Amino acid sequence: MAQKRILMVVTSHDEIQEGHKTGIWLSEFAEPYEIFRENGVQVVVASIKGGKAPIDPRSLDENNRAKWQDAIRELEQTLPLSDVSAEGFDALFLPGGHGTMFDFPDNEVLQTRVREFFESNRVVAAVCHGPSGLVNVKLSSGEYLVKGKRVTSFTNEEEREVQLDSVMPFLLEDRLRENGALFEAAPKWTDHVTVDGKLVTGQNPQSGASAAKKVLELLGIGQ
Repeated sequence: MAQKRILMVVTSHDEIQEGHKTGIWLSEFAEPYEIFRENGVQVVVASIKGGKAPIDPRSLDENNRAKWQDAIRELEQTLPLSDVSAEGFDALFLPGGHGTMFDFPDNEVLQTRVREFFESNRVVAAVCHGPSGLVNVKLSSGEYLVKGKRVTSFTNEEEREVQLDSVMPFLLEDRLRENGALFEAAPKWTDHVTVDGKLVTGQNPQSGASAAKKVLELLGIGQ
């Protein structure tokens, strides 16, 4: 059987406001990355701008710096998403982090890639704030991708608890609902993944590994 290939796309945005750094929430990239690699999947990592992708400093400490050194190395030199075709990949995975809220929702290249994966019946997955890359995607029919789909994401309650609701461009749960999603929330900070066909979404950082395992399941890969 041919080796499966997954495209992981991360944010390039590194600041919420002056002096408040953000980026990728490291576990949401590193845990799925390692799960995919351990199961023989080839992973290609791209970001909106390419080059070094920012890691939210709140998600990085000496313990996980050592534990996830291979994943961190992958973020040192990402490919620009505009240089990566959707061809040849079996799944698309969007890790979160607050940076995604600024450069995922309206990026035309990302919207095109998401639509290409989804309309060709390939797996599309996103975790925590990663669904910000799904929220505004319109299908060839003109309807929002999320309309009528069961999805989850970082919830309004969780956003308020980390006290960042007032500095986000929008609240992700609200926008998903506004664009027709059938939003499913579990109690805050619990591991929760929603699967609708080949669309996989995870609620928060606690859900990254579970979302990755669901992707492997949909790809027919034993864990």
